[in-house]
Amino acid sequence: MSGLRRALISLLLLTCACQAIQLPLPATPAPTLARPTPATAVDAMLPAARGDASLADESLLTALYERVAPAVVAISVYAAPGDTMGQKRGSGFLMDAMGHVVTNAHVIRDAARLEVVFHDGRIAPAALRGADGTSDLALLQVDAAAVAGLSPLALADSDALRPGQRVIVIGNPFGLNNSMTQGIISATGRQLPPALLVDAGLLPGFSNPAILQLDARINPGNSGGPVLNRRGEVIGVATAIRSASGAFQGVGFAIPANTLRRVAPELIERGSVRYAWLGISTQREEDGFSVAALVEALGLTTNKGVLIDRVHRDSPAQLAGLRGGSERVMLRGVEVCAGGDIIVAINGHFVNNLDELLAWLVSYGHPGDEVTLLVVRGEETLELLLALGARPRPGDGLAPADCPDSP
Repeated sequence: MSGLRRALISLLLLTCACQAIQLPLPATPAPTLARPTPATAVDAMLPAARGDASLADESLLTALYERVAPAVVAISVYAAPGDTMGQKRGSGFLMDAMGHVVTNAHVIRDAARLEVVFHDGRIAPAALRGADGTSDLALLQVDAAAVAGLSPLALADSDALRPGQRVIVIGNPFGLNNSMTQGIISATGRQLPPALLVDAGLLPGFSNPAILQLDARINPGNSGGPVLNRRGEVIGVATAIRSASGAFQGVGFAIPANTLRRVAPELIERGSVRYAWLGISTQREEDGFSVAALVEALGLTTNKGVLIDRVHRDSPAQLAGLRGGSERVMLRGVEVCAGGDIIVAINGHFVNNLDELLAWLVSYGHPGDEVTLLVVRGEETLELLLALGARPRPGDGLAPADCPDSP
């Protein structure tokens, strides 16, 4: 059992798999209705500090809910075509007028039949248009007539988000349709480690280093629902929480809108997503082997970027002339292949570390695209053209070149 499990900390999917249980209610006396309190008395009971700004904030949230909630749906997942009891339930939202509905890939996993439940109680059958485990996103298709009159939700630029900005979440926690919560962005650029996800029973292969961390209250059943800004634009898709109890404890995660913007066209076109690949390997930065941590030890001329450890044979990186390390060096008991190129920018976008490079590739890179890499090689700064490849499938057997022995 992993240390994660021993600490009772797990990363939990937000899909509700509960069935309603009806229990007999005890007899209770008829309630006595209180007289309505005059409006003037209600105003007098409000805190003195409450002023126009607070009322305006309430009005903004109320108006946003009324405008956005009709485009938020519940997703019912059935294990067999003839099932009448839902296996699990999640959330989703209408992306366009053609009937494409966004949700999480883990919500619809193993589904034999899918239904979309609209805010007014209407139910429509849904077909899976495509799913992608790497981004944990899926697109469903309902008949366009079922969404006539509904306004699809617009996508914001999630790259512009900063910690502290307000977020609003609408979804179906614990099966409670169209529930709204609010909070702030706690952090950007998070990554949900694949090992942690597999350990917690989640989708293997999920590795998006641009995840948003939120403190808005989200719970099982919110999976696939929209995370919104104050304008009602989608900035992300709710996907997971970190919790020791199974319910929200202050840390939630969302897939950024720009990831959805990048994968949706491919899910519609072919039902799957192809990701870009450079063909390089690096030391694990979280183990203390980032460029910033190795400046003095290796005599590097920059403290930001991605230090190439090895280059895969016949990869886009090798064809473009990128170089891996040239000698083996022991640092803190770990063998490092030192002397390789350092990637500091891709297509003019500067990257501080590997996560930022991967985030750019996930959001903007496509196999076949030609990109310009800014590379530091010793005392030189070079620009190299590279044609992005397609990320290999597990088991393809590709391996990086060996690091040369020290002279």
